[in-house]
Amino acid sequence: MSLGIVFLSEVAGTALLTLLGCGVVANVALKGTKGNSGGFLLVNWGWGLAVMSGVFVAAKSGAHLNPAVTVGLLANGKAEYAPGVAVSFASTMTYFGAEMLGAFIGAVLCWVAYKQHFDGEPDAATKLGVFSTGPAIRSYGWNVATEIIGTFVLVFVILHFGGGVVGLGPLPVALLVVAIGASLGGPTGYAILGYSFDRTSHKMM
Repeated sequence: MSLGIVFLSEVAGTALLTLLGCGVVANVALKGTKGNSGGFLLVNWGWGLAVMSGVFVAAKSGAHLNPAVTVGLLANGKAEYAPGVAVSFASTMTYFGAEMLGAFIGAVLCWVAYKQHFDGEPDAATKLGVFSTGPAIRSYGWNVATEIIGTFVLVFVILHFGGGVVGLGPLPVALLVVAIGASLGGPTGYAILGYSFDRTSHKMM
């Protein structure tokens, strides 16, 4: 498989993941939306389904969709990132670049979809919270520990049970993300080194 196909696949999957993931946060957090105050569990499920959608779209390239997954596969000594995609400096940079561009495109599309609600939201922290995480209690050491634990769970389960995102399967990956959010998302909003899962409070701490 050419690196061009890998790039397009990861851009499309990551963009869809980010659009739907940030979209559910916007729906819950921004003033005047139909889903306003829908709660943290709605965000967990929305992000899980966003990940499932991204995995389906990017299945051809292995659906990394997250730099932590790419690094996990690299560190695990895999010979290929996906069938026909050898692990190399060029392929690693292709995944990283595609994930970053896809996330940017998805975030812009989310902003466009909720433009009027962003304009009508008086709290700047709530707007920022659509695209980033913030700790419920700011303590850098403990916040980092929480994110390390959540990221470890994500990558460990993907590598241990599936050998990769597609090997595990889109639905199990989605449920894994829901589980991490519901179980470990309370302290920091579970960014898990790449996915931007935000808590739904209206104030950044």
